[in-house]
Amino acid sequence: MKIARCATLTVALSVLALRMDADVIETRSGAKLVGKVVRIDGAAVTLETEYAGTLSVKQSEVVALTTETPLNFRLAAGTVLQGTLAPTKAGEVQIRGADGSLTTSVEKIAATWTPGAKDPAVVALERGWSYEAAADLTGKTGNKEQSGTAVSFRAVLAGAQDNLQFYSAYDRQISDGQKSADQFKAGIDYQNNFSGRKSWYVRDEGGFDRIKDINLYNVAAVGAGFDFIKSGKQTLTGRAGVSYRYEGYANPATEDVNGAGLDLGLNHRLELPRSLLVNRVSLVPTFEDLGVFRLVHESYYELPLTHPQWKLRLGVANDFNSEPGRGVDKLDTSYFTRLVLNWK
Repeated sequence: MKIARCATLTVALSVLALRMDADVIETRSGAKLVGKVVRIDGAAVTLETEYAGTLSVKQSEVVALTTETPLNFRLAAGTVLQGTLAPTKAGEVQIRGADGSLTTSVEKIAATWTPGAKDPAVVALERGWSYEAAADLTGKTGNKEQSGTAVSFRAVLAGAQDNLQFYSAYDRQISDGQKSADQFKAGIDYQNNFSGRKSWYVRDEGGFDRIKDINLYNVAAVGAGFDFIKSGKQTLTGRAGVSYRYEGYANPATEDVNGAGLDLGLNHRLELPRSLLVNRVSLVPTFEDLGVFRLVHESYYELPLTHPQWKLRLGVANDFNSEPGRGVDKLDTSYFTRLVLNWK
C-alpha cells in the first residue's frame, strides 16, 4: 500500500510540475488546453502542444489565460508591457511584470512577441529584398535542328505599403541555323499602396527584339491602381495611366513609333496549396491612333521541387504588335518550362 501511495504521489507531483511550467487556455465552452502560448495576434491565440501539435483558438472564445514565460504584450490602445498572464475573472487577465501589473481583457491584447524580438507591427513595415533567377535550355536534333536559351532575373524590395522591382530577361532561339528569337528586356516597376486598395505606380521597360526588327524600344508609364481582390492568398490589381512609347526599327522603310498613349494593365496572383498561378496583361495604345498598340501577356503555373527554393515554372507568353515591322507577324507566342531559384 505504501509503495502504491508513493507511486501515486510521485505521478501527481510530476503532473503538477508539468502544469506549473505550462500555459493554460480556458474557452467559453469550458475546455482547458495546456501547452505553450507562442503568439497572440488580436484574432487568435496560438498554442503549441505535445499532444495535438499547434492549435489556434479564436481570441473571442478565450475566457481565461495563464502564461508562465514572460512575453511582450501590446494592447489595442498601444500600451506595451512585459510579463506573464494570470486570470482574474471571466474574460479578464492581469499582466504581471517587473514594472507593475495591469488588468485588461483578453480581446484587447493586440500582439505578443518574445523579449528581445521586434514588435510584429514594426516587422510588417520593414522592407526586405527577395531574388529570383530562372533559366531554361531547349534542344532538338533530327528532322530539325533547334537550340535555345532563356534566362531572367528579378529583384524585389517589398514592404507593407510599397513594392519595388528590378527585372531583366534574355531569350535566344535558333532553328535550322536561323535565329527564331533574339530578345532582351530590362525594367523597373514601383507601386505604392497609399490607401487601402488604392495605389499609384511608375514603371519603365526597355530592350530590343531583333527578330521583330526592333533595334530599341522603351515604354515609360505612370498611373493609378486598384486591388479588385486583396487577400492573403490572392490579389487582382488593375492599372490605368499614361505612357510614352518608343520603338525604333532597323528597316528605314518602317515608321518608328514615338508618342504618348495609355497604359492599361491587369496583374493576378493566386497561391494554391503547394503551387502558384500568375497572370499578367499589359496594353499600351497611342493617343494619336488607339489602333496602334502593343499587348503583352504572360501566364504561368509554378510547382515547388524537393528543395523549397527550387521551383518548376510552366507557362505561355504572347506579344502582339498591331503595327509590326515589315515582314514580321503581329503575334508572337512562346511556351516555356523553366527552372526557378528563389532566395532572400
